[in-house]
Amino acid sequence: MAPADSATAARSPNAAKPIAAPATAATRSPDAFPDIEQLNSPATSIRDDLILLSNVFASWQTLFPQDGNPWGDNRDITAALSGRNPPRVALIPPGHPAISADGELLDRWGTPVQFHQLSGTAMELRSAGPDRVFYTADDTVLTP
Repeated sequence: MAPADSATAARSPNAAKPIAAPATAATRSPDAFPDIEQLNSPATSIRDDLILLSNVFASWQTLFPQDGNPWGDNRDITAALSGRNPPRVALIPPGHPAISADGELLDRWGTPVQFHQLSGTAMELRSAGPDRVFYTADDTVLTP
């Protein structure tokens, strides 16, 4: 990318720029979901990220079969998945780089992931994609 392009991208609020790096061993929780450090990794795709998150929900359902998926907004769901639950199980380590300072789970472009509860055990996941605008052609959606 030429320097002029870099300056333009820096000024554009919708410029696509990956933000989260993989979690390190230091941020890995002992009960973290296997391969959670791959979330938002440059070595994977956004589709891989959403599949990984879907698998995290499946693991949650195995651990808490009477409860269904965690519910609420992004912060509530992220809090539950990162250890704010009665047994303090952190499938996503609280220090994972995909969790914002505000406690939201972000996609690789820094946009909060949308969680749409379809039922007690089915969760649709949506990334706004590189344009950071929901419900446009570049969104990635995973519906179980």
